[in-house]
Amino acid sequence: MMFRFSRSLAIVILAAMALLSSGCRRHKYENPIGKDTKQPDKVLFDRAVADIERGRYEVARITLQTLMNTYDTSEFLAKSKLAIADSWFREGGSHGLAQAEAEYKDFILFYPTMEESAEAQEKVCMIHYKQMEKADRDDKHAYKAEEECRNLLTLFPNSKFAPHAQQMLRNIQEVLGEKEMRVSEFYHDKGSHPAASNRLQALSDQWPLFSRTDQALWLLGDSYSKMGPRFKQRSTETYSRIVKDYPLSPYADLAKKKLTAAEATIPEPDPVALARMKYERENATKTGMMHNFFKTFSKSPETAHSAKSGSPTMTLMKPTIPVSVPVPAAATGATELGGEVLSGNKTALDTQPDARANTPAGGTAVTAETKPADGTAPAVTAPAATGLPSNYDGKNLKKPKKEKKPKTVKVAPEPKVKTTPAAKEDKPKQ
Repeated sequence: MMFRFSRSLAIVILAAMALLSSGCRRHKYENPIGKDTKQPDKVLFDRAVADIERGRYEVARITLQTLMNTYDTSEFLAKSKLAIADSWFREGGSHGLAQAEAEYKDFILFYPTMEESAEAQEKVCMIHYKQMEKADRDDKHAYKAEEECRNLLTLFPNSKFAPHAQQMLRNIQEVLGEKEMRVSEFYHDKGSHPAASNRLQALSDQWPLFSRTDQALWLLGDSYSKMGPRFKQRSTETYSRIVKDYPLSPYADLAKKKLTAAEATIPEPDPVALARMKYERENATKTGMMHNFFKTFSKSPETAHSAKSGSPTMTLMKPTIPVSVPVPAAATGATELGGEVLSGNKTALDTQPDARANTPAGGTAVTAETKPADGTAPAVTAPAATGLPSNYDGKNLKKPKKEKKPKTVKVAPEPKVKTTPAAKEDKPKQ
């Protein structure tokens, strides 16, 4: 036991020494210009390349920028712009990689027809590929790397960098598939089969090259079988897909037993799928004890089980709806819920005729506007004949005017007239 431990420790020390020695070595930069001349722009370019090889990236960028500003018609102009991006890429770090991505994209924008544009696009893909994290962590760089690799294969399909981009895309989709698989397993173990089937169906359709797609289909068939007899047909189709597309899978024999129990036809294995699985087994990456030890402390995701052949998916994954959610039928407007077909929600606006085209009880049909043949102003039917409200002007209903209250007129009071008392009548004397 002590011998094994000391042997492992010695391997670790030797690996560390190799890394340190490689870090002190000069990293050669491939000079794209082979001819040796004494032109001033060539002298500046060679000096910048030497600085990049020795890790003096800031000095190299200043030299290259001087070349571009001084000799704006130089034949080394495009090479200098690409070398600036390479200096940022070699410097590394989050800031350096971000600057490198911007420089590479500028190069592709200014020189789209040059052969180096494909190399620049590959470097953009590698920038995000290097920053990918494990499947249970942030996936923004994984999705960005998938997008950039798809752009490389779309814009430069015949480039020499296309095979490497395809393999990177398979590795990226392996990480994304593992992330989706873990969420699906959580829902399946929890018993939430509609959610599990939704994710497993999208996973198996989107990434058929994922190393655990056969297991995803097995869990998908199990989820469909537990969702009731309405999904029995889907379960049978899923088990048939395992037998046909993944014939060497350990779940193939179990799927055949499920099909036999359901009295369904067992399909023949696809010869193309059979040859692909044989190739994957023969070219599988072998991992040792030290690999399993170091991957625990590594930030990078596990890609040893990713596919080595086959065309990766070139489309973006779209969100899906669980099959248990009722969807209105396009032709009949009916929905399926619990095995029954229910009519759609129809209101009076859908079933009843337009009330404006009906003939009122007291007259002829009323239209919004009636234009006479002579082109004069449209005639408006009298409200009394048609029974329309009095505020209808032939097009719209006007808001009724508020009736003004009559103003009360204050009457001045009559002036008081002082009257003199009448003369007292003389009473007759008795």
